[in-house]
Amino acid sequence: MESKLFCFNCNKEMAFTGVIGRREECPNCRADVHVCKNCEHYDPKVYNECREPQADVVREKDRANFCDYFTPRKGSGGGVDKAAALRAAAEALFKKSSS
Repeated sequence: MESKLFCFNCNKEMAFTGVIGRREECPNCRADVHVCKNCEHYDPKVYNECREPQADVVREKDRANFCDYFTPRKGSGGGVDKAAALRAAAEALFKKSSS
């Protein structure tokens, strides 16, 4: 079975056959793949940033780990340029109306 996943670091799509191993790396940016930030259970708004209550606490969410509950996240990681998004929001807020 093939798994498709978007890298949390560079937001490029990756494809894997079978189970994603702990040592897998993104072919584009060389970031670890078996990390919390690439997992379906990762949620920065919940306790320990994980929605799986039985998972062990992982401190470094962007480093390879041994979590047995790792499930490849579906969809892109958001790869949004935060600075550009903030700038656009500020411009929209302070934009003068052309009346």
